[in-house]
Amino acid sequence: MTLILAINPGSTSTKIAVFDDAKQIFLKNIKHASQDLSAFEKITDQYQFRKEIILRELEEAKISLHDIHIIVGRGGLVKPIKSGVYIVNEALKADLKIGVLGEHASNLGGLIADDIAQSLPGANAYIADPVVVDELEPLARISGHPDFERISIFHALNQKAIARSHAKEMGQKYHELNLIVVHLGGGISVGAHKKGRVVDVNQALDGEGPFSPERSGTLPVGALARACFSGKYTLEEIKKIITGKGGFVAYLGTNDAYEVEKMAEAGDSHAQLIQDAMAYQVAKEIGAMSTVLEGVVDAILLTGGIAYGKPFVDTVKKRIQHLGDVYVYPGEDEMRALAMNGLMVLEGEAEVLEYK
Repeated sequence: MTLILAINPGSTSTKIAVFDDAKQIFLKNIKHASQDLSAFEKITDQYQFRKEIILRELEEAKISLHDIHIIVGRGGLVKPIKSGVYIVNEALKADLKIGVLGEHASNLGGLIADDIAQSLPGANAYIADPVVVDELEPLARISGHPDFERISIFHALNQKAIARSHAKEMGQKYHELNLIVVHLGGGISVGAHKKGRVVDVNQALDGEGPFSPERSGTLPVGALARACFSGKYTLEEIKKIITGKGGFVAYLGTNDAYEVEKMAEAGDSHAQLIQDAMAYQVAKEIGAMSTVLEGVVDAILLTGGIAYGKPFVDTVKKRIQHLGDVYVYPGEDEMRALAMNGLMVLEGEAEVLEYK
C-alpha cells in the first residue's frame, strides 16, 4: 500500500489527512491550546511538538507509517518560486526556519513533512504551490514607483487546484485555458491564469485588491500615509487595519460573511451596503483581470468559503456575466489539493522541482 500524508499547519491548529490514491481515508483537525504554543519563542520552534502530536494521531487511527511514501506539507513564506511540487531539501528547510518572507505557521509544513519522511524508508517530503508562487509577467510587477514593486502572494494552492479540476471537468488541459480564478475567503485573491500561469494577481495578504471579511484591500494611499504619520497609530496598529481588522470587521464588527448575509436579509441596510460593496470590488477586480487576458476568457471560477453565499455570488455574477462563463466551486479543500499534488508526483504527472 502506498499512502499520501498531507500536513497543513495553521496558527492554532494542524490539519492532517491520509489518502490512498485519490481516496481520503483519514482526516483530523488538531487544535492547539494557546498556552501550549506560547511556550515556544518562534513558530518554527513548534515543529517537534506538532510532529509528535501528528504521529500520535496516526498511531491511534491505526495507520501504518510504513505505508506512507509521500508526505506533502503546506508551503510557507519562502522565496518567490514558480508553481509546482518541490522536494524538501536543505535550502528549503533553511529558508523555512528563518522565514525569508516572514514567520507563519505554514512554514512548519515542509519541516514536519521532512522530519517524518527521514524516519521512513523510501518516503519523500514535498511542498506544493505555496502562497509565494510567482508567475507574474514583467508588466504586472510595475506599481508606479521603483521603490514599490508589485509582488505575488495569493491563495495559490486553492486557485491552482480549482483551475486544474475545472479543466479536467471540461475535458481540457489547464495549460490550454485562459481563466480568472477568484478565491473568496478571509482574504480575497483574483488571479489571471493565462495558459497555466498566473500572470497577474492582487497581493491579497496585505493591502491590494478587494476588501474582504478581515482585510482592507486597496486603501486611498494619501489618507493611509497621513494616518501613518498622524501619531494616532503604531506600526502594528496600521498593519492590523490592513490585515485582521479591516473589511467586514471594521465596518460591521464581524469577519463572518454568513453573519453579514443574515444581517442584510434581516433588513440591516448598512450590512447590505457593505456586502454589496465587497461584491462590487470583487467584480471590478475580475473586470481588470479580463483586460490582462485581452478579453479572451474561457471561464471565471469562484471558489472559497464565501462562494457558498448565494446572494453575494449572484451580485458578483450579475456584473461579470458578460465577460465569460461563470462557474462556482464553493469552499476550499486544501488537504485534497496537497494530496493531489503528491499523487501527481506518484503517477509521474508532475515534475519534482528543486528549491534553490
